[in-house]
Amino acid sequence: MNNHIRPFVTLVGAGPGDAELITLKGIKAIASADVILYDALVNEELLAYAKKSCTKIYVGKRAERPSTSQDYINKLMVDYALTHGHVVRLKGGDPFVFGRGGEELDYVRKFNIPTAVVPGISSSIGLTGLQQIPLTYRGISESFWVITGSTADGKLSEDLYQAVKTNATVVVLMGYSKLQKIIELYEINGRGDLPIALIQNGSLPNEKVVVGTMNTILEQVQQHMFGVPAIIVIGEVVAKHKEFKILKSEIQKLEAQ
Repeated sequence: MNNHIRPFVTLVGAGPGDAELITLKGIKAIASADVILYDALVNEELLAYAKKSCTKIYVGKRAERPSTSQDYINKLMVDYALTHGHVVRLKGGDPFVFGRGGEELDYVRKFNIPTAVVPGISSSIGLTGLQQIPLTYRGISESFWVITGSTADGKLSEDLYQAVKTNATVVVLMGYSKLQKIIELYEINGRGDLPIALIQNGSLPNEKVVVGTMNTILEQVQQHMFGVPAIIVIGEVVAKHKEFKILKSEIQKLEAQ
């Protein structure tokens, strides 16, 4: 290793998609990076803030597609920090919300390399906010849960079986493939009328949003040809969304006929 090189790794949250939703501190970290390892959900517009000499490496991971292994990413962070200096690990959303940021820090620290974290706006709070769906609302929801749709072995998260019993708002990340099972879980628990929203490509120009209830959302999803990446928002607060209000009004008109 060159004696003039000072190894350093910074985990930076890039936010939910819109390039303007990164923090100023995140931009400064990108600008000072010698190497950037960036994910699939990172807006590549952010790479324009890097200096010309910066090495940019795509290490994206997508469900059901060929992707870079986590072990390889860990090794790249350490190797580049030792040979180049400041490595920015640029991650979609927030590094510590289902971003495996904690695992990456654990690995890098084994090599006594200094680290830093720049938090990002998680899709769980950022995309709901952009859609004006409040995660908490006095008299409606006192808390919110952020849950992964499926575990490492592909099963429905056990936490969902607990969440279905609460009045908390539930945000499910990486759960689109489990939508049918999630709906069945809520219906079995007598909550078929509970409002639900899906947000695909949130904060981007090609964003899609569908709202409904557990009993009706599948038809909406099929009608709008939905896909990934998408988050699922469950709870009475979804009724605050303007489209839900319109939908409810239309249903009431049909019932009155």
